[in-house]
This record gives sequence, C-alpha cells and structure tokens, in this order.
Amino acid sequence: MKIIAVFSLKGGVGKTSVAVNVAHLLATRAKRRTLLWDLDAQGAASDLLQVEPSKKARKLFAGTGGGDIEAYIVPSKWPGLDVLAADESLRKLDVQLVESQRAKLLARRLAAIAGEYDRVVLDCPPGFGLLAEQVFRAADLIVEPMTMSPLSARTNEQLAEHLARHHKGQPPVLPVFTMVDKRRALHRETLEACPDVHAIPYSSKVEEMAVYCLPLAEIAPDSPETAEFGRLVTAIERKLTRPGQPRKG
Repeated sequence: MKIIAVFSLKGGVGKTSVAVNVAHLLATRAKRRTLLWDLDAQGAASDLLQVEPSKKARKLFAGTGGGDIEAYIVPSKWPGLDVLAADESLRKLDVQLVESQRAKLLARRLAAIAGEYDRVVLDCPPGFGLLAEQVFRAADLIVEPMTMSPLSARTNEQLAEHLARHHKGQPPVLPVFTMVDKRRALHRETLEACPDVHAIPYSSKVEEMAVYCLPLAEIAPDSPETAEFGRLVTAIERKLTRPGQPRKG
C-alpha cells in the first residue's frame, strides 16, 4: 500500500479536485484498490463523491482507541474506490492530537488496512500543524497543487524547507499547477520555466464537478483536462513504483 498526500500550505488551489480525480482514476483506470481519506473538516471531497461519514471522523484519532478503521470506511459509486469521509468534528483534531501524544497515530491507523488497499489518497487541510506532521510521517508521496501566482511558488519553497529541516527531505514532492490559463502571459511564462510540472487547465468542466457531484472523468471523459489528470496519475505511479524508492520509517 502506498500513501499519497494531496497537500498545500495555501487554500483555494484546487486541492480537493486533484485528490478526487486522482483517487477516481487510480481506481477506475489504473485498477488500484483505492481509499480516499478526507481529512479536511470542510468535507468537500466527501460531498463531491456523495459519501456521508458513518461515524464522527475525529474519533479515529482518540488516543489509543478510536475503534476499527474499517468501520469508518464506506464504498463509493465506483468499484475499487472507498471513502473515509470527513465532518466538522475534524476542526478540533489538532487539539486532539496534542492530547493523544502519538506522533505516528495516522500511520498506525493506515497500517491496519495495509492489506486492503493498493493506494490511499489523503485530502489534507491547508497549512502546517500537528495533522500535517502526521501526514508527512505517513505519506510515501506528496502531490502539491499550486496556482500560477508568486505566492504559490513561495509556499512550495516553504514546504521543501520544512521537509528538509524536520523530515530529512521526505516524502518526495510532486508539484502540479492547477487552474492554468495559457491565454495569460504569466501562466505561459511559468509553464516555460517549469516544463516538467504537470498543468491542469482552467476549465468550467472542473467547476461542474461540484454541480453534478461527479469526478471529471465521469463528466468529460475525453476532455484535455481529464487527459492531463491521467498523465498526472501515470507520473504518480512511476514515482511510487520506481525501484529503490525510499520507504519512510
């Protein structure tokens, strides 16, 4: 089982769209048994997939208890894609993690289902905090959505600096540009400067995900946007299956 954290220090960068579409394509096209764990109290990923939490989500982080993680997981509409949904109880999760005093609680919860899934996609709330630290310890790869603004570039640098200082540079980070509009000079210049970074075009089709509560590949399977998400999933798979990939301890 490999764990993919979709994380950004900044909100409003299309993080949930990336998490949902990556998880959906991993399950439906890559044929990976996939769990999408919505860790954001807003629950946007859960809403997009029309999944209700079966229990209060933060109970999973209740000290040494929390019960069986499988009891919190519900199937989606798509075979091979399950969801651990979020609710507002996660708003107090950082306080709860302080009280639990267990630095690898998230990793331990995930270890309990290691034989059930090939891939776990974590839709993470923005910003550094105790939950982010748990995510960094558990993840095999961070997918970092960024817009084309200078502020997003700075957050990428801050994430790299934090991982280098506190986590020995691990896990590796795969940046992806979102909401890309090639009609804008700044966007074209940024793409020219970063030719190896995947770029998801700005599109009304992506916005329609929230209207129809469906992943993009279900709304527009042959669109350029879906094709780019497919290429992103291929890049993720290559990084996760590369020989010699270090495993976090």
